[in-house]
Amino acid sequence: MLIRVGYELVFLVPARTPVVLMLYTHPSRAASLRTGDWVRVEPETPVEIYTDTFGNYCGRLVASPGRLRLWSTTIVEDNGVPDPVAWGAGQQPVEELPPAVLSFLLGSRYCEVDKLTAAAWSLFGYAPAGWPRVQAVCDGVHRNVLFGYQFATQSKTAWDVYQQRAGVCRDLNHLALTFCRRLGIPARYATGYLGDIGCPRQAPRWTSAAGSKPTSAAAGTRSTPGTTPPGSAVW
Repeated sequence: MLIRVGYELVFLVPARTPVVLMLYTHPSRAASLRTGDWVRVEPETPVEIYTDTFGNYCGRLVASPGRLRLWSTTIVEDNGVPDPVAWGAGQQPVEELPPAVLSFLLGSRYCEVDKLTAAAWSLFGYAPAGWPRVQAVCDGVHRNVLFGYQFATQSKTAWDVYQQRAGVCRDLNHLALTFCRRLGIPARYATGYLGDIGCPRQAPRWTSAAGSKPTSAAAGTRSTPGTTPPGSAVW
């Protein structure tokens, strides 16, 4: 199938401002692009392209005061096959994890792993280690956190989301990956496009409509609104 993806972002810039852009499709999808993928800038401004430590294409520019418009559109060819589900995927003990992923067990600006230790184990410790436990975390977050743009704040953390039970896409992901980290599962935030193909015109009340996911182990996981499988966490 051919999928058109794109965006348009408009800012009112108060002063000369350096900007880092993370708007490009991942290099792993380069072969599936039918048209070029680059950021268009209005007013015309030079954009420097570089690759970050995670292998993402990024751009940076210096915006002048005034109106700044960023937009792009491209066509992606995709086979339409859902992400694989590997219920048998296991979980390595922390002491056997490769050094490269150990940092994704630690706390960070929006993920206070120390505050959510008790909650993580009491809510999801029942689930078998590995994929089922990650699935339980994703289902629990989607079931218990209300999605809404009106709940967005710049400083909201995973602990805030757990207490308030409301947030936007990144908030749901921060909470899910914080739970995973506290359970000994390395997790980091990854974001991308999520199309509306086959989706209802309005997203279900308890389901995030955003295109982000907390960890590759949790790719493709989504709870079904209104259902609670046996043993599922409800807080």
